[in-house]
Amino acid sequence: MEPATWQKILDLCNRLSHVTYENLTKIIRLESTGSATAARNLDDSDQNDVDTWMGGGTCFSMTWHLYQSLRDMGLNPRLVMGHKRKERNIHCALILPDHDSLSSKEFLFDPGYLIFDPLPIPLPQPFGTGEALFPLVPNSVRLVRPDMDSMELWTGGAIRGDGSLSSPMKLRFEYPVAGVSVEEFKQHWSESFYREMMTYPVLNRLDRERGVQYYYQKGNLVTRDASGSRMERIAEPERVGKLSEIFGLSPDLIEKALGILNK
Repeated sequence: MEPATWQKILDLCNRLSHVTYENLTKIIRLESTGSATAARNLDDSDQNDVDTWMGGGTCFSMTWHLYQSLRDMGLNPRLVMGHKRKERNIHCALILPDHDSLSSKEFLFDPGYLIFDPLPIPLPQPFGTGEALFPLVPNSVRLVRPDMDSMELWTGGAIRGDGSLSSPMKLRFEYPVAGVSVEEFKQHWSESFYREMMTYPVLNRLDRERGVQYYYQKGNLVTRDASGSRMERIAEPERVGKLSEIFGLSPDLIEKALGILNK
């Protein structure tokens, strides 16, 4: 890939890394429109302006924004769905082929899992190594290729000085690498508005410069860095103010979404 194009891709990923993963915007849009399709279309129409997300988005909106932006560069990414144990199509990402490469190299982009680095995808054995480890902070990533049709995403703790992990690797998602059409992707996006995770707030943000991840769900805040994880319970009177400060969301947005959930 030409250096200028690659730099544009890295700049795009860096801009996206400052976006908070959150389902509050999604909850508000579903309530205001009354249907998943209408809520998705509202999100869809604004994707090329990150500011219109009201601060964040889920894996679908972040991946869709990235997909549109790469297409605008004249590239040909493909959308892929992620399966987790018995839950199918619960996550999404995209794969970008490097058509300038004679080796048919491809890269995984998974902003919905706070992976903002393009990861070179290994080929399965005997064509390649079958897996690749990426020492990201605070979560290291391993891509595994059991065969040509599938890929696994594993994450674990940061790599210590002695080469060990601060926490063991866990299988997160399995991806059929052939990808899905835009129509199928949007169908799964609409279905995601009615999943169980839409019944409580989920917020996730990565401070890449400091190597710190903040994750909030069901009243608990997890802070993860190279040394490990720690959890704290956020008391209800402090909730709006603290979440606004940590995740960069407006207090009004947080209060509105929590009010909808309380109903």
